[in-house]
Amino acid sequence: MKKELPYFKIEEARGGNQEWFPDRMMRLGGCAAVAACDSCIFFDLYKETHLYPFDRKNITKADYIRFGMEMKPYLRPRWSGIDTLDIYMEGFGKFLEDRGCLDVNMTPLSGEEPVWKAEEALTGQIDRGFPLPCLILHHRNPAYDMFDWHWFLLVGYEKQADKCMVKIVTYGKYFWVDLKGLWDTGHRRKGGLVLYHEKI
Repeated sequence: MKKELPYFKIEEARGGNQEWFPDRMMRLGGCAAVAACDSCIFFDLYKETHLYPFDRKNITKADYIRFGMEMKPYLRPRWSGIDTLDIYMEGFGKFLEDRGCLDVNMTPLSGEEPVWKAEEALTGQIDRGFPLPCLILHHRNPAYDMFDWHWFLLVGYEKQADKCMVKIVTYGKYFWVDLKGLWDTGHRRKGGLVLYHEKI
């Protein structure tokens, strides 16, 4: 079984890329802001919100950078990074509140939960048409180095006989990885998932 969410392009990139920012701190630690910005654009395109202040039919790098700088005060880069689910939910929640968006709620799923719970949450969210922000802290497997201490969105899954592959969008590209391998970081301190919900 395979399911992928529709996703948007910014010129030739798939979603945003923190490396575009002229601001040095955003280049180094703007991944949470990018996850939130991409979420906003996704909600506008597929959930009928009004969060992105520029032309959603022609998303340019220049406009995206401006949007990222608007998001920066809410999810500002810091020495330790946006290193908990609560910091992300608080910052992005305040952004949504300031924009008058009452349609989106968030709940956390800790990385300390077993992988089957993560898979259940992932498939449920994707089936309902929501991407999932994912936070990975340190990872012992070098195969996942590019996701070390990083926020990104999960936008698809493919269930195979013995594993679940997950589709990641980050740095303007797609990547397919094994969910179990990604989830099992080998470290005591974990990140996790943020689950988006429509408020009823």
